[in-house]
Amino acid sequence: MIQKNIAIALIAFSTAFVSCKDNEEETQEMTTSQLTLDIEGLEDLGNDYKYEGWIIVDGEPVTTGVFSVDANGDLSETKFDVDKVQLENASKFVLSIEPTNDPDPKPSDTKYLVGDFSGSSATLGTGIIADFSSVAGQFVLATPSDNATNAMNNENGIWWLKPGDPATAGLTLPDLPTGWKYEGWVVVDGTPITTGTFSNVNAADDSAPYSGMEGTPGYPGEDFLTNAPSGVTFPLDVRGKTAVISIEPYPDNSPAPFKLKPLVGMVGQETAPVLNTMNDNVNASTPTGSVWR
Repeated sequence: MIQKNIAIALIAFSTAFVSCKDNEEETQEMTTSQLTLDIEGLEDLGNDYKYEGWIIVDGEPVTTGVFSVDANGDLSETKFDVDKVQLENASKFVLSIEPTNDPDPKPSDTKYLVGDFSGSSATLGTGIIADFSSVAGQFVLATPSDNATNAMNNENGIWWLKPGDPATAGLTLPDLPTGWKYEGWVVVDGTPITTGTFSNVNAADDSAPYSGMEGTPGYPGEDFLTNAPSGVTFPLDVRGKTAVISIEPYPDNSPAPFKLKPLVGMVGQETAPVLNTMNDNVNASTPTGSVWR
C-alpha cells in the first residue's frame, strides 16, 4: 500500500511538473515573438568580437541577441525570441559589432547595418555608417620619405594625392562616424600590407611604419622602404599590385582588411606625376539581407 501511494504521488508530481512547464512555455509564446535574420556577406570576427542585433523602440535600443559568424559566413543563430510588444513597436533594426566580454549594455559606436521596418520586415544596408554612393579615388607612385627630390625609386611608394602646387586629396570619401576608420592597402601576391588608417582624406594617416626619415606629405599613403613584414622584401615595387581602401571597425578586430572595401584599383606602371584611378567596389563588398518579425 505504501509503495502504491508513493507511485501515485510521483505520477501526480510528474503531471503537475509537465503542466507547469507547458504553462511557462505557453506564457512565453504569448509574451514573445520571433525575430529572424537573413544576412549574407558578414565575416568572422574572431574570438574577441561578436555581432549584436538591436531594435529601436521609442528611440531606445533593445538588444535582440548576440551571434557569431564562421569562416563560411554562416550565422551561429538566425532566430531570436524578443518581447512581443517591443518588437511590434520597433521602428528599425541595427546590427553592431561588440566585444565578446562586453560590460556595456548599450550598443557600441561600431554600428554596421541598419534597416527601417516596413510591416513585418526591414531591408538592411550600411547607411548608418555613411553614404558611399559618390566614392572615388586616385593615387600616385612616389617615395617622398626617401628623398623628396629623388624620383629614381618612385615605384616603391603609394600616396592618395594629386600632385600639384599645392597637392590635393586623391580620395573622395564621406566622413565616418566614431567606431570606424579608413585604411589603405597594397596587396602583394595575396598578402595585404597596410599603408595606415585615417579619418581625413586631407591629412596624413595615423602611422608610417615602412617609410623613410625625410618626412611624408600630409595625405594618406606609405613608402615601402624599411621594416618589411614577414614574407615580403623591401624596397617593394608596387607596380602591378592591387591598391585597396577599406573601412575598418575601430577598435579593429583583425590586422587583415575588413569586409567593406569601397575602392579597389590596379597599380599601373607609371610613377608620379601620372595618376592611377580606383574603381567603386561598394556594392561588391557590402553585406546584404533582411530581418523579419
